[in-house]
Parts: sequence; C-alpha cells; structure tokens
Amino acid sequence: MTDVANNPSYLLRRPETRATSVVFASPHSGRKYPASFLNKIELNELEVRSSEDAFVDDLFGAAVEYGAPLLLAQSPRSFLDLNRGPDELDPAVIDGVRRVAHNPRIVSGLGVIPRVVANGRAIYRGKLTLTEAHTRISTVWRPYHDTLQMLMDEAHSTFGEAILIDCHSMPNEALENVGPPGAARPDIVLGDRFGASAASSVVEHVEAAFASAGFRVARNMPFAGAYMCQHYGRPSRRHHAVQVEINRSLYMDEAAIKPNANFKAFKAALDGVIAEVADIGRKDNLRIAAE
Repeated sequence: MTDVANNPSYLLRRPETRATSVVFASPHSGRKYPASFLNKIELNELEVRSSEDAFVDDLFGAAVEYGAPLLLAQSPRSFLDLNRGPDELDPAVIDGVRRVAHNPRIVSGLGVIPRVVANGRAIYRGKLTLTEAHTRISTVWRPYHDTLQMLMDEAHSTFGEAILIDCHSMPNEALENVGPPGAARPDIVLGDRFGASAASSVVEHVEAAFASAGFRVARNMPFAGAYMCQHYGRPSRRHHAVQVEINRSLYMDEAAIKPNANFKAFKAALDGVIAEVADIGRKDNLRIAAE
C-alpha cells in the first residue's frame, strides 16, 4: 500500500497493484478541524462531530489489500460537504448568495457549506463571506473530486468499467420508520438512486456480499444517494456508483463517538464483504457484473 497524496482535502491510499475496477471512497469521515473554523462556531467538540461518518475510513481500510484504491476525506463534513455539488450554496449561511430554485438539501441546511449538523443544530454564529465559501470549494472540494474522477477514469481505461463504492454511516435513529412496525432495522442501506446510478447486476452483487456476511440489507430507503451517485453513476457508460450506509450502532457508541465493544468483530466481517465487492471488478468477473 502507498499513500499517494495527503493534503487538507484528502488522503489517497493505493494498492501495490491495481487489480479491480472498484474504487472505495469515504467523503464524510474527515476529522481535521481547522482552528479558524472552530473559532467561528457555536458547537462543542461532540456536537460538531455529530455529522461525521466517524471511523468509516478505518472500517474500509482493507480495500487496498484487495487491489482497490481508497480515497478518504481529510476535511470534516461540517466544514464542507463533499457529497454536494459546488453550486449548492445556502443563502442562509453565505452572504451574497442569491436564492435559487428549490433545493431540499439547501433548504434543510445541508448544502455544500452546511448550516447545521445532526438534529438541526446551527453551526455558525453569523454568516460566511462568499469569498470564504469559494476558497473552501477550491481548496477542499475540487482536489477531492478531481482525484476521484481520475480514479474512475483510470478504472474505466484499465478495466472497461468503473464502480464507485461511496462509503457512509447512518444514525440508528434514522432507521426508526424503515420497514413495517416492529421489524428489525437494516444494518446496511444501499443507494443507487432507484436504479439510476448503477446497473442492477452490480447492486445485486454488492447486496449479496453484505447478505452473505449476515447483514440485513435495504435499498434506497431512507438514503438513495446524493451528489456522488448523481455525478459519478452513469451505467450506460459503464460508470456505476453505489452508496453504502452502515448503521452506526453496529460498531460505535453514537453519543460518545467512540468505537464500541463490537468494533473489531464488525470490521472483521466487513473485511470479507470488501473482498467480495472488490472481486466484482476483477477482469474475470466484469462480464458477469455487466449482465
């Protein structure tokens, strides 16, 4: 494994030999909080971290062992959300932004520069300048996405297709109304924007990998995929994007943002899933995945 780049936006881990068209990426696990940011916000340390996909970068660390690159956010989601478009600017938090057509993510305070963290808690005391917003986009958002696009193009050039596994975690409480009353909550939610961002055969293989490890899997509810799936998922061009949401209660104490007693066992089980998902993109299996 080699760490190819390490900057304020991302850390890229590459395998010694690229053996699969699958790219693993974690856009919300960054936890390098700039002091200048912390000085501007209303939140304490735990509150500002509540939107983090904490430890997801660690959970998917085995990807490189199976021949896949792993792209990890360094900058935190509350500072800038890499799973949003660069034009999703919120006039309620950025001075000088004109109101545009209705965008539910912006309205809810979850634009590219978020206004709130989990449970709708406001991040800032006042507004940011448009210059500062553009600076964050140019120094954090663009380097990450330029690198992700490069990895996808590289996969397509080498293997004839590219498969993005967009790695996330979700609060257990977000699953309260998923499924019939009294039913067990899913462990994993796969998002393919209801078939728009990945071929059904690819999603079926990813689902089978999780199910064979004993995980309960749901699709698209309550999370179907956001910008990553919208932008990188082009099945007709053999570019597939699947969002993976993991129930945080499986591996962490959500209130304390610390690994729980099940962390090592969960990671061991996930390593097996990662191996199976990476196999989807190996040259011998590409025809099967495309069927």
